[in-house]
Amino acid sequence: MDNTVVMEEIRRLCKSNFLCAGAAAFPAAESDLLYNGFPDGAEITDRLSQWKPLVLLIPLRLGLTDINEAYIETLKHCFMMPQSLGVIGGKPNSAHYFIGYVGEELIYLDPHTTQPAMEPSDNGCIPDESFHCQHPPCRMSIAELDPSIAVGFFCNTEEDFNNWCQQIKKLSLLRGALPMFELVEHQPSHFSSPDVLNLTPDSSDADRLERFFDSEDEDFEILSL
Repeated sequence: MDNTVVMEEIRRLCKSNFLCAGAAAFPAAESDLLYNGFPDGAEITDRLSQWKPLVLLIPLRLGLTDINEAYIETLKHCFMMPQSLGVIGGKPNSAHYFIGYVGEELIYLDPHTTQPAMEPSDNGCIPDESFHCQHPPCRMSIAELDPSIAVGFFCNTEEDFNNWCQQIKKLSLLRGALPMFELVEHQPSHFSSPDVLNLTPDSSDADRLERFFDSEDEDFEILSL
């Protein structure tokens, strides 16, 4: 919310004991097959994790009609992070998936190709033939990028997340560059609390979002000048 990433909230959602999703979906048929990344017969406690892998998508607006040049260096550094998943964005009437940059140009894929859905095979393997773009990567000038984007990151472990936080904090020290979003440890006081949203402490995150954006209680009056 408000270009702010709250580390406390992310840790609350990611740090809990859970059985790896899909661990029993495809039982191993042979002894040499892996059981969701673990050898068949591994103790159940070995499959418990203290961190749920995190996919973090941060929607941003980096200008009014054009991208503000002050954000460009920060954007480039995001591509260089090992946790980077790229950027969702584009230009008017064109949506692209940006995976990197060369000089002042962005490298992007155009995933708008209908392909068959893949079904798991009997041995639990999922073919990935349709997971790839059929066209080679293209380039476009960073200056042509629409200012509305979403940057993506993947933190498989808590160590990955802590490392990402350190890198983001270093970005704020770049000379001549503006941070694209703010990273804070605790939820700022100006964020709406559960009491303000008429929610109970055990309300789900979906309930919180739905109530936050609910406008049924708002009254509008049209003023004639």
